[in-house]
Amino acid sequence: MTGRKRSLAVAVGALLAAAIVQASPAAAIANGQDVPDGAYRFSVALSMPKITQSNGVVRASACSAALIDPQWIITAGHCLHDGDRHRVSGPPRYQVIATIGQATLSGTTGTKVDLVDVVQSPTSDMAIAKLATPVRGVKPLALSTKAPAAGDILRLVGWGDADATGDLTHRPDRMQTGQFKVTSADASQVYVAGYRPTETTSACPFDSGAPYFAETPYGSPRLVATEVSGPDCPHAGDETTARIDVLRDWICQELADHKS
Repeated sequence: MTGRKRSLAVAVGALLAAAIVQASPAAAIANGQDVPDGAYRFSVALSMPKITQSNGVVRASACSAALIDPQWIITAGHCLHDGDRHRVSGPPRYQVIATIGQATLSGTTGTKVDLVDVVQSPTSDMAIAKLATPVRGVKPLALSTKAPAAGDILRLVGWGDADATGDLTHRPDRMQTGQFKVTSADASQVYVAGYRPTETTSACPFDSGAPYFAETPYGSPRLVATEVSGPDCPHAGDETTARIDVLRDWICQELADHKS
């Protein structure tokens, strides 16, 4: 397997694993902490139980995401593809199940709903996707309007595989979290490094698309970036994330167009 993309799908058997030529998947957050029940309910776990490739090989995979509207989520663009890892817009080519509003995958207090439409960003490895039905009782995560600056502290939540094996059976049942520090940013990406609990707190396979958001004592959290790729976890180096403030106008316009 080559590359670093956190959306690496789980191979079914050794033959399938050898056949997949793609970046490794994102796993539970390495060296992170458990999220208590009721916290960060806008976080979304994506499950893809049956992805069929053009050669007939079937595999399963997973990613993370965030609710940004009652009927829309945001995730990594490479999580939503044609089966052969070519990013696509429109109806998903395979079932994608979103679990929203609960801190454990096995819980029953949240909502499970399929994705029905995908819109890929023209400039970043990011996509927004429509849910089959709106989610009630969960406040969506607001989009940041502020340019990220070196030293900013962000929180990440997701269901990555901290063992970095790309094995879905190692995906944690409970959501994980950690804090990261912005090291730099360019026109479309934000680079972050582990901060708390340790400098090796890092995103893992199946964390692709997971939200990095700014927290304030009195205001609502705001989405600053989404996980794209990084070295094998755990690590002390930078993660590459898709910058949201420069995409905010595009996202808002797409949501408005799809509601009209």
